[in-house]
Amino acid sequence: MEFTAIPGVGEKTAASLAELDDAEDALRRGDVAAIARSPDISEGRAAAIARGAIRREHGDDGGFLATDRAREIYDDALGLLQERAVTTYGEKRLATFFPSTERSRIEEVRTFATRAMERDPDPELLDALAGVEPLEPAEGIRVRERCVATADAERYAEAKEALPELPVEVIDDRRELGELGRSYSTVYVLDAEFAGIDVEGDVRVVPDALERPEEFVPERTLTFFADNRERLLAAAEVHETAGTEPDCDLDSLRAALDRVDEEGGIVGDEELDRLSMEADDLDAAVSTAESVGNDHLRDAIGERDVTIEGTDFLSLVEQGARVDSLLSRELADDYDRAVELAREHVVDSLDLDSGEAEFVERIFGGEPSFPLEHNEEAVSRLRTELTADRDRRANQLETELAAELRELRDPAASMVETALELDVELAVSRFARDFDCTMPTIAGEGFEIEGGRSPLLDVPFDEVDPVDYGVEGVTLLSGVNSGGKTSTLDLVGLIVVLAHMGLPVPAEEARVGQVSELHYYAKSQGTLDAGAFESTLREFGELVEGAHGRLVLVDELESITEPGASAKIIAGILEELHEQGASAVFVSHLADGIREAASFEVAVDGIEAVGLVDGELRVDRSPKKDHLARSTPELIVEKLAGDSEDGFYRNLLEKF
Repeated sequence: MEFTAIPGVGEKTAASLAELDDAEDALRRGDVAAIARSPDISEGRAAAIARGAIRREHGDDGGFLATDRAREIYDDALGLLQERAVTTYGEKRLATFFPSTERSRIEEVRTFATRAMERDPDPELLDALAGVEPLEPAEGIRVRERCVATADAERYAEAKEALPELPVEVIDDRRELGELGRSYSTVYVLDAEFAGIDVEGDVRVVPDALERPEEFVPERTLTFFADNRERLLAAAEVHETAGTEPDCDLDSLRAALDRVDEEGGIVGDEELDRLSMEADDLDAAVSTAESVGNDHLRDAIGERDVTIEGTDFLSLVEQGARVDSLLSRELADDYDRAVELAREHVVDSLDLDSGEAEFVERIFGGEPSFPLEHNEEAVSRLRTELTADRDRRANQLETELAAELRELRDPAASMVETALELDVELAVSRFARDFDCTMPTIAGEGFEIEGGRSPLLDVPFDEVDPVDYGVEGVTLLSGVNSGGKTSTLDLVGLIVVLAHMGLPVPAEEARVGQVSELHYYAKSQGTLDAGAFESTLREFGELVEGAHGRLVLVDELESITEPGASAKIIAGILEELHEQGASAVFVSHLADGIREAASFEVAVDGIEAVGLVDGELRVDRSPKKDHLARSTPELIVEKLAGDSEDGFYRNLLEKF
């Protein structure tokens, strides 16, 4: 896929998309989370890119929503859907749904929505979804105890790129390799010519290491699973609650996750725990061992009466002997015992094995002295040995566990993706259930709605009156003020938008013709000045050119200028739309004037007021076909004429 061919994607964004493992698949699926992992692409931008990619795939020019009010209706519809998503991913993914002119895209979403409507949005399932998020890649990994070595400058550059987590060292000869072996717990050598060289330390010649880097940096896999632990467990719970079978073996996944700590380290291995404790507690054990040995010497000296002949004392002094020399002669056995006790303490407290215990021999010993002191160089050597053993053990276990987890990675990722997509399906299901939706038929011209109720009104949905209304061709919609004309247009616009998104609509039944563009013009706020009036006429002039296939909804266009001129302008627009076979609904209070000015018989429907009850208007919300509805003033005059014997009101009523 040529990324720059996607609408709105330039060279910089295309370069970011190219860094994804499978950008084409993510774009085709509308996977906003995957696209947003590209450098410098936000989730909102990712949704826009996904929409562009889908439009390009289906050949959609993106021109369905032709006016600001049409776009507002779409935004309202999308908002109702997104409110019913549990996850942020679900919200962003729903933003890739848009009204399309292309039947292939509409049918694609209809198939998805039909399946989604069968989903049961069980509260437990929704609660489980709350913890699911897209998996995040492992980042910021740095390994200091192992390194990669090579004598080739080109291989050095390749290693830096393939294994950025490990130090990469350049070597020239065996001596330098030996130095690395003493400095790192493990050295991976990329050059085959070093095979067979015997050097100190754990040095492994692996010429093909760069072809399978994850085997040499198990921390990548372990950190990935550690960082995503809660997401994975939440996704597993979603599948169990939904009763679906994920690609991933959940028992194996949970068992493996139990062996990884929050930092990506290994837990639950007794030998590793022992080695870690030895390395961590060595200094404390040596310090305590000194105290044990010195306590023994102190007690021995305190209990011993030492007698030195004068000639012996003189001889020792003349020879430059110190008090330690006297201790060596008089307390040699006690000193040996103190050293033995100190060594035993280190071995026992650290639980050293026989090989490790040999290093302790060098820590305490030598010529008798008081106080007993340790050999720091020997301690350092033991520390190095214990740390290397610990790191090698950890690396061995990490490598083994990472190999297990790599087998689970793709199934686990699929499990999470399926859970996230389930949230999208459940959002559609909840939308359909909350607003008593049905899948519309897309056929014919115009629209036909039975039992439609708008969720866009500022009243509880169950209190919304159902509306039956259908139009083919060009129609005027009349009715009393506050009788629901604008709400009816909004309902029509909403159902047409949802139908072309491929989604269910809030009606008992609905048929919508294939619409190429939705032109919805909201009521103008007051009379327009000359410039604005001219601009509006130009807009309608462009509208009526090639209008076949368009659906036009207009709310009280007459407010743009004085009534007489407005009636003539509306009549002219309706004539052009009629000649081109477009479908249109114009809300107007000037039906008589428009009819008189039009060159064809304009259909007029009416939202009829039943009457006034306690000063409140009672209305039949479903427009009556071929009926000019009475105005509110006429109803009020009619009520006054009925309540009074005064001929004034009856005379006024006759004027209507």
